[in-house]
Amino acid sequence: MIRRWLPKSLAGQMAALIGLALLIAQLANFALILNEREKLSLAQNEAPALSAFARTASDVAEAQPEFRDAVAIDASRRGARFAIGEMRTIAEKDREKALEARAKAALADAGVATEDIHATRKAAAGDNRRSRAGSQMLRLETATPDGRWLSARIYTPRRDPLLPARLATATALLYLIVLGASVWIAIRIARPLRDLKRAADHFHGKGEPVEVTPRGPEDVRRAITAFNAMNRRVVDLIDEKDHMLGAIGHDLRTPLASLRIRIESMDPEDDRVAAVAKIEEMTAMLEDILVLARSGRAREDGRPTDVSALAEALADEFADLGQPVTFSRSPRAVAPVQAALLRRGLRNLIDNAVAYGGSATVSVEDIGARIAIRVADSGPGIPGDEIGKVLRPFYRIEGSRNRATGGSGLGLAIARNIAEQHGGSLTLTANEGGGLVAAIMIPKD
Repeated sequence: MIRRWLPKSLAGQMAALIGLALLIAQLANFALILNEREKLSLAQNEAPALSAFARTASDVAEAQPEFRDAVAIDASRRGARFAIGEMRTIAEKDREKALEARAKAALADAGVATEDIHATRKAAAGDNRRSRAGSQMLRLETATPDGRWLSARIYTPRRDPLLPARLATATALLYLIVLGASVWIAIRIARPLRDLKRAADHFHGKGEPVEVTPRGPEDVRRAITAFNAMNRRVVDLIDEKDHMLGAIGHDLRTPLASLRIRIESMDPEDDRVAAVAKIEEMTAMLEDILVLARSGRAREDGRPTDVSALAEALADEFADLGQPVTFSRSPRAVAPVQAALLRRGLRNLIDNAVAYGGSATVSVEDIGARIAIRVADSGPGIPGDEIGKVLRPFYRIEGSRNRATGGSGLGLAIARNIAEQHGGSLTLTANEGGGLVAAIMIPKD
């Protein structure tokens, strides 16, 4: 469930998870600090007033009855007013139990034991000369030994109303600083990984590998360096394979050509024709293998070419040889291609369409960023579970190894390699009217 809401990228996931963890930690920290600051502010603002009230109550209790009023008046100084009256003045609805509990504790500390304690607070009147801006007045009352009430009005600094806002601002600022640093680290790690992924996507063991510049943390730099070395080893192995196949092709062509010359004079004629056909089959298969091996490696730079004209010219060649191949008129479509290589891949598709579908219809379509070269036939098509398999080298739906009935199994593999060499792909789909549509998709840039 959580995974569905997480961003897809590494940097996004790190930022989301770190941000969530930081948010929870900062909220808990904010609550704790606010609570402690509130307690500290309360102690700093109200504790002196409660202590002064407790001292005065203690002095009044210890004084002789005739001197108690004088003691209360004498204690009235520096924003504190004490008086002794016959009745309490704090209404029941205004009483604050928490403040009364703290006042009772202060009285107990001063040696005054009483259960009759009333307390409340309110903002100080602005026109009172004893009040100051931002202050509050504590009103406290407790019973005296003679049954009267000692009342006090003490001005104290009001609790800071901006304290939560200031703490919230500091918490948010700290959160953003830590989150920003975390996101920067995540991006610093993710950026070279994106370069690594992009290089891996562009390298399929064909052509020159994309060198990734090592950067980021040391672990990531070492991974990129190892990736570059691995790509280079792959290229070296492919080069070695190409050289080996080229040598094998050269070494086999010569004895095959010599063998054919010798067979030309062999009798009887039927055996001679069969032997020549077998040699030609071996030569054609050898050529296909060499083309497949080399088609994946860039041998020349692509040049801007009118793909429609190239496909039309090839279709006309087949038609001139009496093959049932037609070209659907298509608009001009230019792309940088290796013309000889693309012509070979397209020729393989047309050969297959004619051999297995009875005819071929060639068309070219410009579809935005890509060009689609399609070869359609009206034959039996390919079963759905075989479409992915026929693109493999040497795989044939027809089970025999007879080249006349099943070919070498390399035509589609060669066409696919040629398409990939151009940065495109080869797709096989069912034709709406029956048969198969083979399409080479190549980028325009």
